[in-house]
Amino acid sequence: MSTVSISKDSFKASRKFYDDHNYPRGMSRSGDFTLQEVQILETYGVAFKELTNGTREPVTDEEQRFVDVCQGKELAESKLEKTWLKYQNKVLSPKQFHTLFGRTKVEASDDDTNSSDAEPIEIDTE
Repeated sequence: MSTVSISKDSFKASRKFYDDHNYPRGMSRSGDFTLQEVQILETYGVAFKELTNGTREPVTDEEQRFVDVCQGKELAESKLEKTWLKYQNKVLSPKQFHTLFGRTKVEASDDDTNSSDAEPIEIDTE
């Protein structure tokens, strides 16, 4: 597995990043990310999230570029930038739901539900 090189002052975080809300069984078990991407997200995800939502100011040129990429001012080039954008696309896009029976629920017609209002059927037994 190749390593990602960044400066020692960039993307520092005091804890690992886990998204238990969107990935309750872990990002590595989801099938959405490669092992390298999971490692990047767990290692730098806290810093990525803080930089993205503005609770942390960029302190290095790498972090400023990352913020610019997240804001759409620059195109993603590094593995870190591409991984975070991939994560955001997975989390922010609506989950697809597949079914064999279609999306709409079939409702019973009024004829099926009000059988007591129906006229009695006469049967000739002669």
